[in-house]
Amino acid sequence: MNQHFKELQGLEACVDDVVYMPGATAPPDRPFPFVYYITIRNRSRKTVTVIGRKWVVTQKNGEVIVVEGDGVVGQFPRLEPGGEFPYNSSHTVSHDSRAEGAYFARDDDGTCYVIPIPPFDLDLPAWV
Repeated sequence: MNQHFKELQGLEACVDDVVYMPGATAPPDRPFPFVYYITIRNRSRKTVTVIGRKWVVTQKNGEVIVVEGDGVVGQFPRLEPGGEFPYNSSHTVSHDSRAEGAYFARDDDGTCYVIPIPPFDLDLPAWV
């Protein structure tokens, strides 16, 4: 994505919930899975299509996990004015962590936008 992305007022991402899911599948080097629920909302006057995402997960031990890709959960949601796209996905970590990032969208004229994802914590329960 070499294009210049700018913010569009009214185009936003909201973190609805973050849940520790001890029964979910996780790799041995990051054994603690969290499911997060996010809604991407378009309160602007433009129709946009979400074309990609980038996550940065910073663990308390200093390790940084970067996840980039096309679309969102395998989809390219097209958001009309007033539209929204709720979804859930997951991150797996080895320590308490902080997740943040952005979605990338494009309107029908080809203008590109960034949708910041508010940072949220992936804190392990005390009993872990």
